[in-house]
Amino acid sequence: MDHKKLIASALGTVLLIAGSAVAQVAPPASGNTPASTLNQGYLLGPGDVIEVSVLGQAEFTTRQPVQADGTVTLQYIHAVKASGLSVLQFRDQVARLLKQGGFYNDPVVIVGVAQYASRYVTVLGEFGTPGILPVDRPYRVSEIIARAGGVRATAGDTVIVRRSNGDELSLSISAVASGGPLEDPYVSPDDKLFIATAANFYVSGQVGAPGVYKLEKNMTYRMALARAGGVTDRGSMGKVSVYRNGKKVKVDLDAPVAADDSIFIGERFF
Repeated sequence: MDHKKLIASALGTVLLIAGSAVAQVAPPASGNTPASTLNQGYLLGPGDVIEVSVLGQAEFTTRQPVQADGTVTLQYIHAVKASGLSVLQFRDQVARLLKQGGFYNDPVVIVGVAQYASRYVTVLGEFGTPGILPVDRPYRVSEIIARAGGVRATAGDTVIVRRSNGDELSLSISAVASGGPLEDPYVSPDDKLFIATAANFYVSGQVGAPGVYKLEKNMTYRMALARAGGVTDRGSMGKVSVYRNGKKVKVDLDAPVAADDSIFIGERFF
């Protein structure tokens, strides 16, 4: 075989193998990637306020809201579609319309969002500051919790994320805080996040600190008594009574405490 043909054949084999390898190692699309990251940035919508200017043209500088019909009124070119476009897409559209209309030869258009209003998530329940949070970029659940002032001491262990399509995620707050991307997914505009008030239990009688306590996951009666300061010298571990829904129930001290259980420690006989 001619040496040139031999080299070409070998090179073709290498390219074929390399192409196959590239195809194999290409990462699959991640279901954890929010739709907004697939676009060119924040998508404009009604209520957003944007600033538009043309570099070097002081007369073309304005701040306008996106109207209910999804348009923005601009000098020279009037109503321009904005809703559903990214900031970059809207910028390019304005530049094209100004050039096509003969207003500027090669306009350098600058667009910024002065006020985000159309895309937001709602946080409810035991957040530090519940309310409505605008989302100007992809945010993970942990970032939303941080922006909402964290969680209150009375918060439960779980945050519920309800998607706009009705799907729900139940996430451990501790896992969200310390886990990876799978435990801390992205939120999407119109999502609702809810943290319920934690369940409580009650301790009275001969303990160091009688009162109402937050029920922790997998907490046993022994752990509950320790949380309440332990049994006093006058109390007895043999005098533990548990009341549930107004009725006395028999429990093992190593069993988990139920929500709203009332634990009473009686005095021991001297």
